[in-house]
Amino acid sequence: MAPAPGESPEPSHGESAPAYRDSGVDVDASASVKSRIADLVSRTHGPRVLGGVGGFGALYGLSGYRDPVLVSSTDGVGTKSKIAAALGRYEGLGEDVVNACVNDVIVCGATPAYFLDYIGVGELDAAVVEDLLSGMVRACEAAGCALIGGETAQMPGVYSEGDFDLVGFAVGVVERDELFDRANVEIGDVLVGLPSSGLHTNGYSLVRRVFGLDDDPSPLHAHRSELGRTLGEELLEPHRSYVSAVQQMKGSVKSIAHVTGGGLIENLPRALPDGTAASLDRGAWDVPPIFDVIQAAGEIADEEMFHVFNMGLGLVLVCDGAKANALASGIPGAAVVGEVTAATGQSRVTL
Repeated sequence: MAPAPGESPEPSHGESAPAYRDSGVDVDASASVKSRIADLVSRTHGPRVLGGVGGFGALYGLSGYRDPVLVSSTDGVGTKSKIAAALGRYEGLGEDVVNACVNDVIVCGATPAYFLDYIGVGELDAAVVEDLLSGMVRACEAAGCALIGGETAQMPGVYSEGDFDLVGFAVGVVERDELFDRANVEIGDVLVGLPSSGLHTNGYSLVRRVFGLDDDPSPLHAHRSELGRTLGEELLEPHRSYVSAVQQMKGSVKSIAHVTGGGLIENLPRALPDGTAASLDRGAWDVPPIFDVIQAAGEIADEEMFHVFNMGLGLVLVCDGAKANALASGIPGAAVVGEVTAATGQSRVTL
């Protein structure tokens, strides 16, 4: 939530907007926060970032490509923000929103170039803003991605006290002839799964209902032996970034599925051509215990679990069978988890 690198707040002159402040919008607070985060955000800027914080539009110079294709993605942290608010811990959400977006970019074969953020709030809290920015900066630095712009909107009356919406937007670049293309996938190709770090940013509405967290957040503070920590700590584990892993294996991969909303059931077919399906070996990877905890507490059917959650696989790579074992052995925790088959009937994922 940058307020906002690349976007200026409304002009502020001391106490010149008391009526606006009384209505719930504090432009002076916005300007103060912005001045404090400028140095933090600039850590992600390289020579291609042509403008600093404060302009109306963020500038990024593109060079060194023969036939560049821009790949863009937008995503948010959803109701994971409510878990963070209940625990007063926000920094991980900054990592979540960056990684959710850059992972969508890399599965097309692109290298992340820059990232922008948006947050809608009822009331601006400078400490929360800085926590979110710290997480975003850390994730952008790890991805080699510039945090180049953003916007913060104060909207009292739209958001209740403590509520906010955090959204990101990432752009990457790839040579046209280096794009991953699911049309190259063939029956008999192998699926290699990369482990998730937990729920990532999906399924939190179901989790909140299962544990009754909106009425009583106390279960978040309870230590659970099967998790080795509290439920709240587990649920706030940041969305894993796969940027470095994918960059190392680009020449060996045909297609990739980023397992987000819709779980394995909906996302695997997006990486496959029509007429094919994914056959998964459920015993081939370790399912993190948090999913067993959720399933038992909510008495949720297996099919729905795989339709909502990533179930321990954050990314699934499609590759030629001759390359599968080398790929899996080169990435910590990765495993061969299935193969591409001919589609039969409406289901395109079998478990």
